[in-house]
Amino acid sequence: MDCYLLCLGGLVVLSLSARGARPAASEPGEPDRTILKTLRPDHPRLVALPGDIDRVRQMIKAQEMPRQWHQALVKKAEHLLTEPLLEYKLVGPRLLQVSRQAVERIYTLGLLYRLDGDQRFAERGVQELLAISGFEDWHPSHFLDTAEMAHAAGIGYDWFYDAMTPAQRKVIRQAIVEKALRLAADGYRGDRVGWWARCSHNWNQVCNGGIGIGALAIAEEEPPLAAFILNRALVSLPRAMCEYGPDGGWAEGPGYWSYATRYTVYFLAAMQSALGSDQGVSQTPGFDMAGDFRFYFVSPTGLTFNYADAHEQAGSPAEMFWLARRFDQPLYAWHERQCKADVDPMNLLWFDPRGDGPVKAKMPLDRVFRGVDVAFFRSAWEDPNAVFVGFKAGDNKANHSHLDLGTFVLDALGQRWALDFGGDEYNMPGYFGKDRFTYYRLKTEGHNTLCINGRNQDEQARADIIAFDSQPARAFAVADLSAGYAGSADRVRRGVALLDRKHILVQDEVESKEPAEIVWAMHTKAEVKLAGHAATLTLGDAHLQARILWPAGAKFEVVSAEQEPPQNANKGVRKLVIRMPKASGATRIAVLLTPYREVATTFEPKVQPLGEWERPIRPRH
Repeated sequence: MDCYLLCLGGLVVLSLSARGARPAASEPGEPDRTILKTLRPDHPRLVALPGDIDRVRQMIKAQEMPRQWHQALVKKAEHLLTEPLLEYKLVGPRLLQVSRQAVERIYTLGLLYRLDGDQRFAERGVQELLAISGFEDWHPSHFLDTAEMAHAAGIGYDWFYDAMTPAQRKVIRQAIVEKALRLAADGYRGDRVGWWARCSHNWNQVCNGGIGIGALAIAEEEPPLAAFILNRALVSLPRAMCEYGPDGGWAEGPGYWSYATRYTVYFLAAMQSALGSDQGVSQTPGFDMAGDFRFYFVSPTGLTFNYADAHEQAGSPAEMFWLARRFDQPLYAWHERQCKADVDPMNLLWFDPRGDGPVKAKMPLDRVFRGVDVAFFRSAWEDPNAVFVGFKAGDNKANHSHLDLGTFVLDALGQRWALDFGGDEYNMPGYFGKDRFTYYRLKTEGHNTLCINGRNQDEQARADIIAFDSQPARAFAVADLSAGYAGSADRVRRGVALLDRKHILVQDEVESKEPAEIVWAMHTKAEVKLAGHAATLTLGDAHLQARILWPAGAKFEVVSAEQEPPQNANKGVRKLVIRMPKASGATRIAVLLTPYREVATTFEPKVQPLGEWERPIRPRH
């Protein structure tokens, strides 16, 4: 719990509350309202103040990219005018899809109303707010739904305040209070629906952020409740914020990095604009480097190292613009401007024209993120054909994790050669329960790692990257995976190296007293032609040569990765496999992967024991 004191600096009372010592005046009716003393009295006051709107107007006039985004946003909003109002509709056990539509619609309509004064967008925005306020509830049994709806309603209440009648404001304000804030207050006091306040993953930031924005929106009308919510959110939030330490990584993978970081940014932006301060939260160690993680996990092809329940598409996270401004990191802004995705109102609001790219900035080609034990290597920046490798150790206990210690992805020549499936359908039976690791995409055999004796890795295991180096001719990382294979092997290590910035060496060492079946695997969409110890993979006009350097006599085979419903079919995905059916004692497997267009480069690296690879680093724990 010392982390909470470190994360929020002077908020000692809050950190003591996190230890279980509740402040004396903590319940609605008698809260510490100090946090509201600096509350901006007027609306709008959330996320975008009038000066921010003026800045965006000037950018639209002066710069081509904001101008194009504004035009696209107007077109999107005009289409929204023809769409039905949002309706209460559950998908699986969630209202989340509707809540997210509400957030998107309110920000789009609201930003354009404030920029251009178009009354059509204000009228439709108010109609959307009244529609969601009329829902029977905001589905508190899955509290993300409630938090995102409170976010939408809070922003709408604030941004459309002058376009609503007093009666309309009352309806929306009461919905925020009764359908969200009072339920959240019960959660902070320990009600079972409030488990999110005590966790350290994305639910924490989304729920605290969404509820906190709702509280800031109506704080002058409901000061005791708003003060209680905000104080408790600032006690809870450090649990998740500390997970960025020490270097900005995120254990839940790229997709949930974006979700968690975006809601953190929403809340911090709202506090800064409404209260004049984010209460020190943005100073949490590691958060200033969160954008680095995003910078490295996106490959030259525009895909991510999509471990855990993540999609491979990188998207366009507007929070990178906010992070660029907050931490004076122009490279983050450059990165965001390169992303291709549907126009986002927050990209327009937070747009930052700075940054010339990583080549000019001489950004290191390789990076290990010690907090999550994930390493990245590449042959070049700003080259869509560059080699890219993502290599993961990490923690099988992390939220949304798969049993994938040791997995990797590989991109080169504009293609993804070694892929990760990411998540499967969340609504499958037991996906977040007892059946989770029976599904192929989440099992060990569904990843580019070793499967020993046909078993999953230990669900409680964590693996450290124990060695890392970055040199022009040889960059590598070594991970100790032994904990993942307890009961199947005595010691398991994997090293991944990028040699001469052209070749990828994947080397495993397994020690087992008892005979064990070891299966090496790499998933790919490429066509595969086998030739004993070698294989040629082809995607379009690009090729990848795979060669088994060790042991002598080992051969590749190809099996299908396709699955039966209700799982994703994994259509067209093959698995390149090496089988060691009765391995015992010390077993080494070394595979060299070489991308090429026409003729593969002849290269014979020396196979050295992993213990002789250079530059060991201290384990994280």
